[in-house]
Amino acid sequence: MSELRKDSLSFFEALGQSVANVSPTLTPALSVAVVASIAGTASWLVFFMCTVALFMVALNIAALAGRIPAAGSFFIYVSRSLGPVWGVLSGWAMLAAYIFTAMALTVATSIFAKTFCASIGIALALPNWLIYLAVSVLVWLLATRDIRISSRIGLTLEAISVAIILAVIIVTLSHYHFKPDTAQLTLKGSSFGGVAQAIVFGIFSFVGFESAASLGKETKNPKVTIPKAIIWTAISSGIFFMVTSYAITQGFGDNAAALGASAAPLGDIANKIGKWMTAPVYFGATVSSFACALASLNSFGRMLFSLGRYQFVHNSMGLVHKTRRTPFVALSAGAVINFVVCAIFSAQAETNTYGWYGTLASYGFIAVYLLCSIAAPVLLRRTGELKAKHVVFGALGVVFMLFALGGSVYPVPAAPYNYFPYAFLAYLLIGFIWFSYIKLRSPQVLAGIGHDLEAAAAAE
Repeated sequence: MSELRKDSLSFFEALGQSVANVSPTLTPALSVAVVASIAGTASWLVFFMCTVALFMVALNIAALAGRIPAAGSFFIYVSRSLGPVWGVLSGWAMLAAYIFTAMALTVATSIFAKTFCASIGIALALPNWLIYLAVSVLVWLLATRDIRISSRIGLTLEAISVAIILAVIIVTLSHYHFKPDTAQLTLKGSSFGGVAQAIVFGIFSFVGFESAASLGKETKNPKVTIPKAIIWTAISSGIFFMVTSYAITQGFGDNAAALGASAAPLGDIANKIGKWMTAPVYFGATVSSFACALASLNSFGRMLFSLGRYQFVHNSMGLVHKTRRTPFVALSAGAVINFVVCAIFSAQAETNTYGWYGTLASYGFIAVYLLCSIAAPVLLRRTGELKAKHVVFGALGVVFMLFALGGSVYPVPAAPYNYFPYAFLAYLLIGFIWFSYIKLRSPQVLAGIGHDLEAAAAAE
């Protein structure tokens, strides 16, 4: 049976997977409007809190990734630490997280492409479903090729788009003579409830920072390279988000309502300061969101590949292309799901569907981040490496993720967001029922997982 291409990725290629999956440009170009509509002038504080929370989670994931290099990453991490039941559920949650992220970024690519075309005088009068099809096909073509190509493309596109965004931010701040914005610094008009609710979507801005972990079998020296890529991505993304959200809010004159209603916040600022900036901004945003959709499909495919290898899903998902050495069946399944769901809701306003998919993805990530924060100190205790700092990191990771989950249900958000937590719970229940069915009908699958994990542990 063909295997994934081992020891083929460098640190920068692993970093490219995580950075592309975060899509830093997406937050200032679109996501900051969603956060501002909830948190108002406290948007920068939301991103600061998310940075601290995700840094704790990054340390926990890095501890696991530094000891367990695997394509299934979180499925394997949690299985090795907390047992196969929790491991399978984490893999199931991460499948939803990555595919909903791909959907959100497919929609975002459509939004940005239209905005870019409009800025250069071209009306992109194509039905949404056709754009979604084009994005899904192109992502699939690149994902099923050598992973090195996908990672390099992702990092290059992100570097270009981030440079463009930073140029706009510097021009914006200089327009205000770099004066401190007292309305933001005093959190004028914001509320604790708004900040708590906005954290869930704020976390969505970071999700994917851990996706380098899915390349554990394909990266050189993964026990060092993967943790470094994960931590660097979390910290650098957080700083970028705080600075850009602060500048954009100031650019809107601290009018959170206007910012929250904007479908193109960076474009609106560019139009105020200099229309020449609009086209470069949304060209960068388009390529950034596409790179993130590509990275999300790569991560989804490797998670589904791992579950297929362990026979939790059909074993065809565990097949690898003989020459390209990519999980082409799992990637193909992801591309089809991505297009079909996006097409079904293509008549809805794209800013709405982007928010829906992003929020649903966040629940999957938060659930797995919480489990990893528990799993890391448990694994380190078993290996005799546990220190007080690991317990602190794990506890803080759990607290922050529970706070994020709590903020998503109380105060009760407006429909349809009030239904999403329960929809995700129903999804997890389906996974648990399916796992229980497999356990009863084919107990050798569970035994095989346990044996394989033990054998892997013994071999290290």
